Amino acid sequence: MKQLLVLSGKGGTGKTTVSVALAGLLNPAGLADCDVDAPNLHLSLDRNDEGIPEVYHGMDVARIDPDRCTGCNLCEEHCRFGAISHGDQWRVDTSFCEGCGVCQWICPAEAIRMEPHAAGEMNLYPDPPVFSTARLITGAGNTGLLVTRVKNRLREFLPETKGLTLLDGSPGIGCPVIASVTGTDMVLLVAEPSVSGLSDLQRVLKTTRILRVPAAVVINKADISPEHTEMLEEWCRKEELPLWGRIPWDPDVVRQVNRGESPAEGSGPAAMALRRVAEQVIAWRDEKSE
Repeated sequence: MKQLLVLSGKGGTGKTTVSVALAGLLNPAGLADCDVDAPNLHLSLDRNDEGIPEVYHGMDVARIDPDRCTGCNLCEEHCRFGAISHGDQWRVDTSFCEGCGVCQWICPAEAIRMEPHAAGEMNLYPDPPVFSTARLITGAGNTGLLVTRVKNRLREFLPETKGLTLLDGSPGIGCPVIASVTGTDMVLLVAEPSVSGLSDLQRVLKTTRILRVPAAVVINKADISPEHTEMLEEWCRKEELPLWGRIPWDPDVVRQVNRGESPAEGSGPAAMALRRVAEQVIAWRDEKSE
């Protein structure tokens, strides 16, 4: 199973728009939304079939048994994260608890125990193409672990497939991006033609290279700044990065996305450019399958 991950160094470059277009053109065996902080791929895919939900448990958090608590205050004094407070009784704010277990270890009354805590919800849609997604509860941690679980659920459901799976990553270069890149076969970097676009591209490329995953580039809205597009192209040549396409600005794409249609539909310049990007993906997939 070949995995292609679509990434960008920041939000707003058109990463998900490209992912949706490729999903429509490539007919992948599986799809996954790895942006668990703000998943939105399901909106564009319009998945109305019944999914298989599963609660995601992140780190264990502390629970205080009020019947055993003696009010000694040791737990609050030793909590470095300010998660323990008291009013009428002692309580743990799960948004601040890091699950370190110091309070449990220090409590002389053994009134504190570490328990699993629901930090989000995963959902897997089994009808083709299989789609794995998840949403992290606001303020919860372990985004990287949840992204890994999203990918693993897809892999568990498609263990024998020889087709392509398409992953839509999150912006930036943090833990969810690192978890998304790990174990994938190829990363498609969506860049915008600007000075900051080059900086974002450099950062995310450094991440993929540290993890030893090859990458290619697509320049979105390439005609809004020909000077910066040329700058990006020159940098790609210098870094020996394959340039898989230049997608022009096209107002039809905005209208298509608002109607829930694939941006690759129609005969506009962006749709034709996206189809050429899909041809590059097919060529890569077929080459790696030989």
